[in-house]
Amino acid sequence: MLFWTITAALVALIGLLLGLALWRGHAGEEPAAAYDLRVYRDQLRDVERDQARGVLGADEAARLKVEISRRVLEADRAAQGADAARRAPVGATLAIAALGLAILGGAFALYQRLGAAGYPDQPLSERIAISEEIYQARPSQDEAEKVAEAERGPAPAPDARFAELMERLRKAVQDRPNDLEGLALLARNEANIGNFRAGWEAQRRMIALKGDAVTAADYAELGELMIVAAGGLVTPEAEAALGKALELDQGEQLARYYVGLMMAQNGRGDRAFRIWSELLREGPESAPWIAPIRANIQQLAWIAGEPNYTPPPVGASGPYAADMAAAAAMSPEERNEMIRGMVEQLNQKLANEGGTASDWARLIASLRILGENDRADAVFAEAQGVFAGRDEDLATIAAANDGTVPAGGQAPGPTADQVDAAAAMTPEERQEMIRGMVDGLNDRLLAEGGSAEEWSRLISSLAMLGDAPGAQAALAAARENLADQPEAIAAVTAAAEAAGIAP
Repeated sequence: MLFWTITAALVALIGLLLGLALWRGHAGEEPAAAYDLRVYRDQLRDVERDQARGVLGADEAARLKVEISRRVLEADRAAQGADAARRAPVGATLAIAALGLAILGGAFALYQRLGAAGYPDQPLSERIAISEEIYQARPSQDEAEKVAEAERGPAPAPDARFAELMERLRKAVQDRPNDLEGLALLARNEANIGNFRAGWEAQRRMIALKGDAVTAADYAELGELMIVAAGGLVTPEAEAALGKALELDQGEQLARYYVGLMMAQNGRGDRAFRIWSELLREGPESAPWIAPIRANIQQLAWIAGEPNYTPPPVGASGPYAADMAAAAAMSPEERNEMIRGMVEQLNQKLANEGGTASDWARLIASLRILGENDRADAVFAEAQGVFAGRDEDLATIAAANDGTVPAGGQAPGPTADQVDAAAAMTPEERQEMIRGMVDGLNDRLLAEGGSAEEWSRLISSLAMLGDAPGAQAALAAARENLADQPEAIAAVTAAAEAAGIAP
């Protein structure tokens, strides 16, 4: 109530001051014509005194009185007009007052609908603290399931034939408790008929039996079944299952989707946005999480401070066509700065959220291309620890590390004279020179072949010039030219992925 009282008092005071200003106009100011009028009247008195003293004759005095009287009449008319102009017309004043009242009334009505009177300011640190409180206060799996079950009501009875099959499946699993395939079937079908708890319990038993053979997908499915059983809430127990999945594979998409959902449920829409936007970019379009991500990504983007966010094409990695077109019009310094910005974003993502082996390979290859070999070495060492024991992922990362610029070396590039010449060129001339150098490298490689490093540089250069078809053609030619060198092909493919060219 205090809020509304203070607000109403302030609005009334402001309205009163505006009304007085409209009504009185410039009442405190004297128009110039009033000053002239006083001067002319003083002149009339002076003429009469001079005539009385005999300084002026009767004819001259009469002529001066007529001239001054004419000026008095003109000044008087001017003074009356100025006074009328200073005062706002009554009709206009009333119209403005009515409009002001309508605006104020509309503002109060809109605030009552959208505002939050008495709601305190919430700095970022306080909002994060509140999110942490919500996160810590989540109900357990058992508590959440009780609430969800009460809200759902009893599940519809399954078809009699299906119910009979389910009884036989349960009996078979009971008789053969170590049957992994039977447990997997039981978990899925229990969930299908609404027995969600029985479903995730069967999935958990299957995971325990698998031992070292368990996969990230197994844990992700366990987390999903628990979340469904809890009415869509990511409970601490479900989060633990998702965490196990990501320990085994940081790129596990189903687990990452539900981690993003957990972030959104606990007031961290900014983190949910980063996770879901990356999933949207990775695709595929047929993935079941793409539709809910599309339905909510714009709102999350606004929460994350990106109101102008445009969802990327599903399955696109690296720079988009618009990025390439923009890069083609940039100066070399601007283009290099843009590339560095994209590399830093990828580096930040991997540091905060992790990623797939391809993401790590793309970062390493990009750093090599930029000549930042010390950083590339550090990232490569970190990636080896992250993917320890996963030979296929380690091979992808090693190929990216070895296939561009050798450690301690620098990528061949323009000479000092070429750099000096480019500095004096117009952007169009500089672009033409760069295109000529790239075309020369392309012609030489097509005619004579070359190393994986050279093919990688050609593909990256064509991509940065916005020539995606040319980069695709160069990738195909490199694979043909290096057909007998699997490691070289892997390195060129990693460089293509780093440049946003689909292999």
